[in-house]
Amino acid sequence: MSISFSLSDKLLQSAIKLQASDIHFYPFPDKTDIYFRILGKRILHKTISIHQYQSLLTYYKFTSGMDIGEVRKPQDGTLIHDTLNQHFSLRLSTLPVNHTESLAIRILPQEENLTLDQLFLFPAQLAKLKNWISNRAGIILFTGPTGSGKTTTLYALLQNILTEKSYQTITLEDPIEKDIHDILQVQVNEKAGITYQTGLKAALRHDPDIIMVGEIRDRYTAEFAFDASLTGHLVLSTLHAKSAAGTVHRLLEMGLKLSDLKQSLVAVASLQLLPVIINSTVTRRAAIMELLDGIRLEKQLTGKEHTMNNFHTFDHLRKKAFAYGYIDEEIFLAGKE
Repeated sequence: MSISFSLSDKLLQSAIKLQASDIHFYPFPDKTDIYFRILGKRILHKTISIHQYQSLLTYYKFTSGMDIGEVRKPQDGTLIHDTLNQHFSLRLSTLPVNHTESLAIRILPQEENLTLDQLFLFPAQLAKLKNWISNRAGIILFTGPTGSGKTTTLYALLQNILTEKSYQTITLEDPIEKDIHDILQVQVNEKAGITYQTGLKAALRHDPDIIMVGEIRDRYTAEFAFDASLTGHLVLSTLHAKSAAGTVHRLLEMGLKLSDLKQSLVAVASLQLLPVIINSTVTRRAAIMELLDGIRLEKQLTGKEHTMNNFHTFDHLRKKAFAYGYIDEEIFLAGKE
């Protein structure tokens, strides 16, 4: 176990030093490849023996609270990793493959390295998000593919808003990705009887101004989030969708009624992360957003999106980023594929 701990520590230290967001373990019969995802790109870090991987896998499953004897079902676990001056939450996930299991680790820094302003490429878009939060009821959705910065944006926005105004904020999350001061965070745990529904009932007794639902994954959580918005509170949540328009279509495909969307949906921010180039070097990633609210959102809901003027699509925003020199031609063209 001590050998596995040492290997794990070296891997995590390397990943953190390289600012990797994820570690992927790909097992083969005679070896295991380890990849880091750095600024959105998946890069081979090293290869270890299958024996080393099996020991490492057992170590991770045991320390993160998984069942080490279960190899036929996917499992999830969490770990805390501390360095000398940084604190990280690790979200682990196993997947049965070829008589063994693959492993993915999401690295979630618990201290912010970037300011809220640095998270977005265009300041005007951030200003609009802050304005949305002034709504006292309804639901605001942050959407995009996995790794597009939805939860990071939501956390950073909440923390920034709470420094300006004193809102009673309660989150319902599965799992809690980051511990935040001045926010009541509830870990959804259906095995323990803490479902989204029971969590909401308890949360409402604490007189919240803002309720955050970690992620809308299916029709059940979608209906829950929209029901919560009908209680006279502002609800914030995330959803996997490729674009702002795709968000509306996804909700309808989940079985939500158009009348409920018209009544409760305040706005949609769909995110993409772009590698920011400074002096020919990628320094960080920043978000561009398709923003739907007001009349534009109403037109989208009524099927009149073809009449929307001045709606800034991802294609338009990438052109703007390229023209300003924020991204290079390779990144710009990659977004058109």
